[in-house]
Amino acid sequence: MRLFGIETEYGITRDDVPEMDPVVESMELVRAHLAASFERRWDYAGEDPREDARGFRVSGLQQDREEDEFAKADAHRPFSFHDMKSDLVLPNGARFYNDHTHPEYSTPECRTIRDLLAQDRAGERIVLRAAQRRNQMLGGGHVKLYKNNTDFHGHSYGCHDNYLVSRAVPFPALVAGLVPFLVSRQVIAGAGKVGTEAQESGYVPGRYQLSQRADFMEAELGVDTMHNRPILNTRDEPHADRRKYRRLHLIIGDANMCEYATALKVGTTRLVLDLIERGAAPEIELDQPVAAVKQLSRDPDLKAVVRLKNGRRLSALELQESYCEAARRELAGSDEESDWLLAEWGDVLHLLARDRSQLVGKLDWVTKQWLLETFMREERIGWDDPWLASLDLEYHNVDPEQGLYLGLEADKKVWRVTTDDAIEDAVRNGPRDTRGGLRGVCVQRFSDQIKSIQWERIQFSGGLCTHNLDMGDLFNSEDVRGCIDIFQHAHSPVDALATWSHRKDMET
Repeated sequence: MRLFGIETEYGITRDDVPEMDPVVESMELVRAHLAASFERRWDYAGEDPREDARGFRVSGLQQDREEDEFAKADAHRPFSFHDMKSDLVLPNGARFYNDHTHPEYSTPECRTIRDLLAQDRAGERIVLRAAQRRNQMLGGGHVKLYKNNTDFHGHSYGCHDNYLVSRAVPFPALVAGLVPFLVSRQVIAGAGKVGTEAQESGYVPGRYQLSQRADFMEAELGVDTMHNRPILNTRDEPHADRRKYRRLHLIIGDANMCEYATALKVGTTRLVLDLIERGAAPEIELDQPVAAVKQLSRDPDLKAVVRLKNGRRLSALELQESYCEAARRELAGSDEESDWLLAEWGDVLHLLARDRSQLVGKLDWVTKQWLLETFMREERIGWDDPWLASLDLEYHNVDPEQGLYLGLEADKKVWRVTTDDAIEDAVRNGPRDTRGGLRGVCVQRFSDQIKSIQWERIQFSGGLCTHNLDMGDLFNSEDVRGCIDIFQHAHSPVDALATWSHRKDMET
């Protein structure tokens, strides 16, 4: 089974000050999670955003200039860069930190869709509880958080889905197989949005569209994430053994509130990656992928067609149906989760073509459109009314007392995969069959002895030297469970590492 995870940047506002400092507020929110003072432990040595999967290293990123401007603007602040980041690794193996102007929650690595949904929803509760503690300090409910991708002022922030992929798969094969799929994936995974938006021109009220990120896609391929955003990101930062693996880092996706939409977004992408690895992906090449992303997003009636290189024209539904049929032919019977995904994928495409009302509570863009159209009829307003942008935003509010989606969930009008008990368990613990869960156990048991930590390595202090747990190739589920068991019962990390090393020596 493939590993995957989601990174979500949350929108943040504060209503008791005329002008909020998002850097400080995001930092304070992350630190509100802590019961003790912040200690820097995250190791940035494993992060290198300039390596490109196309086989070269870029000399600079378009976002470097913005980062330089950030550095100048931050020079007056009474804290360092690392203090500002406030990077935390949580007891469930997740990473929670300040991505300069947004709090970001990265799930631990997951092996099943059900685990991923629980961990993603756990992130909502973790950031909400941090906001509640922050608001207690401020003396009122001033800080608000939104699981969305736009501030309606020309700025977009991301929800990135990530997948472990074999290095043996040529990157051009990933590009050829994924781009048409990702361009059309918004019909099942779009979060919905009122109006159009661009970094240069800002927000323009108007017709409803499928996706929040589509307006901000500017290139087919590229290593940047903040400027010239690509449909397929080419950053080659595997967070694993580089000789064996690559990490597919997708920045085109929307942040979903509907569990079902998240399940389809990640699950269908997993199936398409399986197709590509088998050489069985549909042979489709779009003529203008970037234009197609926007064109398909701005047609909620799903009638728009986009041109292929061979002159054919296909709709978003037809593109998705091509992938769904190929996956059904090649992957049916592979495992229970794949069969569930294949069945649901096909059903959704059928309902989108014939009766999308049955998808209210399952797909975000359909659910939000239904809510807004109901409101418009009652208030007798049109799509160009500025009022709708504020309602759009409130759909994504993570406070159950205020969020429109969470209100529907409380009324049992949405489709659930998780349970509240599963989400609460995911707040406390990571998956037992991935290194994310192992990372979490190390934080639970030996937090005071962790010198540094990152995705693939934990460095423990002890005596005169340091001791490393290397997880760069630790992906076999039985190995992970065995290592977790050792660390849960060991008296110290040094003892655990010695036992783990001895076990591996015996196996070899």
